[in-house]
Amino acid sequence: MPVRRRTRQAILAIGLGLAALLLVVLGQALSFASRQVAVDPGAAIAVDVAEAAARLGRAIRFRTVSHPDPAQVDGAEFLRFHDYLGQAFPRAHRALEREVVGRYSLLYTWPGTTMADPLLFVAHLDVVPAGVEADWTHPPFAGRIADGYVWGRGAMDHKVSVLGLLEAVELLLAQGFTPRRTLHLAFGHDEEVGGSEGAAAIARLLRARRVRPRYLLDEGGVITDGIVAGVAAPVALVGIAEKGYLDVELTVTDVGGHASRPPAHTAIGLLSAAIRRLEQQPMPRRLAGVARQTLTHLGPEMSFPERALVANLWLFGPLVEWRLAASAEGNAAIRTTLAPTLFEAGDRNNVLPTRARAVVNVRILPGDTIARVLDHVRRAIDDPRVHVRPLAGASEPSPVSSASAPSFEVLARTIRQTFPGVVVAPYLTVATTDSRHYATLGASVYRFVPLRAGPGDLRRVHGPNERIAVADYGDVVRFYARLIRSSDP
Repeated sequence: MPVRRRTRQAILAIGLGLAALLLVVLGQALSFASRQVAVDPGAAIAVDVAEAAARLGRAIRFRTVSHPDPAQVDGAEFLRFHDYLGQAFPRAHRALEREVVGRYSLLYTWPGTTMADPLLFVAHLDVVPAGVEADWTHPPFAGRIADGYVWGRGAMDHKVSVLGLLEAVELLLAQGFTPRRTLHLAFGHDEEVGGSEGAAAIARLLRARRVRPRYLLDEGGVITDGIVAGVAAPVALVGIAEKGYLDVELTVTDVGGHASRPPAHTAIGLLSAAIRRLEQQPMPRRLAGVARQTLTHLGPEMSFPERALVANLWLFGPLVEWRLAASAEGNAAIRTTLAPTLFEAGDRNNVLPTRARAVVNVRILPGDTIARVLDHVRRAIDDPRVHVRPLAGASEPSPVSSASAPSFEVLARTIRQTFPGVVVAPYLTVATTDSRHYATLGASVYRFVPLRAGPGDLRRVHGPNERIAVADYGDVVRFYARLIRSSDP
């Protein structure tokens, strides 16, 4: 057979193969069906938004700042906040049983009329410090309402849910609603420092009472607007799993001495080199599990080129993975991350330190384990002079809750009724929440706060100028009221 003829046949075969591949890719993209639940508008819920916002503003004035050392917590401020809640929500405090747990945490119980599995909604009373108050447009603990916003520490994290839930209960009681399913509201007082005295104590109490919730809702994802690439509509991200947590201490000891006669490698140099090797050898990324579920929910709502990529992960998976890893947010969704956060060494300019210490903060992807992370750290550093030790407070990644369960569908439907046009997708919560303390109750756990957040808004959480729009806070109350009703059997 002439060479020219064989070449034409090879080119034709390649062309036919590419055409067939293109047809498969296009077919997958065109048949990529939406996973969004259909909703009707539902009954309108009237909320006195101005009064509700004023109550949230007054709640922000209580400086309920948690601290790693319980002895340094201003307990009296938490107790004053308890008293304020009682005054602000009289119907709720008459109808619900309120218990103080772990000194400053609160557990509310709204008894149902049936033995159906209860609901458990989790939030926290504590906030982080305000930082430099001069960086704030309005004082962080003034709870000021200005320019259409409620300003102050806790407006987003997390007095918004504490007050929003109690507003919803107060509203439902005024309407004569009586739940058939018991509702528990668990408000810890030390979530920002680990929850060991608050949520952990409430969880032990509920476990002793054999409480097994239908599902648990805690903080986590929000309604992002203009943040999720490729999706024009706002996206409600509902956490169905949470990364594990680990702090790894790295230490190097040396004989020290005068800085004028340094050895080839000082304690600081050895430790710096170890951290550099860790940064050069990250843990492997994986486009699987929760991250893959996020994409399958978002893909059908994307523009066509993006939809084609996500619909054909069997072909474009490495490309999508590479694109995700290019941003800090995307990278955190597909990899166990290791971030050096502390470095301590030396106390004099001319003295070689005898000890250098660093802490690496690790957020563990579901599928990885604490043991696997420690093994990776030791192998990446590969230096016996660097001592590796896990610190207290570690937790494994959470179980993954179902994004196809009836409870998730109720949550998704309520989101779409309250926020029309929003796309709902499961996602991985990369920060830690109080929900991990309730894992032994055996409930499906979802992590979502009905907050709208645009570009730049998420930096306000734990940063200056935390705020929520007054109109948006009205939707927070409507969401919780609707969810309580929708979750009742």
